[in-house]
Amino acid sequence: MADTLLIIEDEQLLGSELQRHYRKQGYEVIWVENCADARHQLSKRSIDPLLVLSDLNLPDGNGLNLLEEHAGHMSGCEWVFLTGYGDVSDSVRALRLGAFDFLTKPCPLRKLDMTVHSAMRSALAQRRLLAGSQDASQRYTPDTLLGMSPITEQTRHMLRKLSQIPFSTLILTGETGTGKGLATRILHYNGSRSKEPLVELNCAALPKELLESELFGHEAGAFTGAKGRHRGLIEQAHRGTLFLDEIGEMPPDLQVKLLKVLEDHKVRRLGGEQETNIDLQVIAATNRNLQDEVRKGNFRADLYHRLCVFELRMPTLAERIADLRELTVTFMTEFNRKSGKHVTQVSERGWELLESYPWPGNVRELRNVLERCVMLSSSNLLPEEWLQLQTTSTAEAEQPRTLAVRAVNEHVTSGITAATGSRVANAITLPLDGSMGLDDMNSAIISAMLARYQGNVMEVARGLKTTREKIRYRIGKFRLR
Repeated sequence: MADTLLIIEDEQLLGSELQRHYRKQGYEVIWVENCADARHQLSKRSIDPLLVLSDLNLPDGNGLNLLEEHAGHMSGCEWVFLTGYGDVSDSVRALRLGAFDFLTKPCPLRKLDMTVHSAMRSALAQRRLLAGSQDASQRYTPDTLLGMSPITEQTRHMLRKLSQIPFSTLILTGETGTGKGLATRILHYNGSRSKEPLVELNCAALPKELLESELFGHEAGAFTGAKGRHRGLIEQAHRGTLFLDEIGEMPPDLQVKLLKVLEDHKVRRLGGEQETNIDLQVIAATNRNLQDEVRKGNFRADLYHRLCVFELRMPTLAERIADLRELTVTFMTEFNRKSGKHVTQVSERGWELLESYPWPGNVRELRNVLERCVMLSSSNLLPEEWLQLQTTSTAEAEQPRTLAVRAVNEHVTSGITAATGSRVANAITLPLDGSMGLDDMNSAIISAMLARYQGNVMEVARGLKTTREKIRYRIGKFRLR
């Protein structure tokens, strides 16, 4: 069904021309000439316009009064005013009532088209958010993966197909921030186990001892501090789905135990004597290449082959850059609702900055950038100064992290104090002028420590007072050697 556009215009020549123009673009266009006919159309249940393009001064009333009458009863519908007689007070009132934009005649057709298309995208985004307030099975559909690029269409097709298959195990791969968690929810809530629990665990977030207890459960007295019986996440996911994020971070001995559970469909708690039958499907996610990890001896080949009944790769944002505008409008709408702001416009310069940036953090980074911009905005225009995106070429964008790490390593290994000339072996200098982000600082520190301890991860973990698993996770995340 075509998207509906309602035009309220008393000038017959302009009204008929606008109707013809937007029908050629594939919209279902309804044209009326006065407020009475507009009220009649808006009260009909047979139409649900995405956009109302209205004149301000009409033969039997005012377009602003019409908006005020229907604003509270029309969700997912934007209003754009096109008038030759409006003043500043009218435009202010229109925006306060929730109008998307206020244009004056004569308006260049290119500018009108940009405004109409932006308003349509905003209305569609609002409707998606309203649909998302329903139960999870309706909220997480394959269409939740936004975008119309070929690679997104292909990924959405695979999600739709896999959700109809009663698979036992599946691996989701892709860089951090590409939406592996979203894909998991789509697969679970659209599959045969949608009424059963979805249990999630990040394997990199817990030390080995706690990870084992959380995953497999324990009996009272199994170890110091185990005062009662605890059902592990595997048991809690019985008949449902177990999502193991960052599966590549799981220690090898726990990989063996997980393989046995998958093979036997039984689990034994720590300190327990009896096995419990379990029935579940497992979705494992990783930003690593598990085949490379198998070759390096970091991941068990038998567990990899048991998990890899299906493998689905989530594309990076750079690969689906054609989806950026739709994602931007959707996120802006979401953050407008949360913050009470009304950011609806992005300048041409803003779009250039967004579309030329390589997005190493993918959709998660885009979401964070837009949240910051909406929260700090003071008008309906997305503030470019808060984008804070590097505009260097992709080749140049890959260099700062390497250069920063090299500089820190040189400081650690050959730093000299000005006063004594002695070597400073335990110091790292990091700039605080904003030239390095938090991830770059973490990467630099870990890289320097790896150089200091000749790649000994255990020593690095001890020196930084953390766990080996967390260090290994960050080595993979920052692609350190």
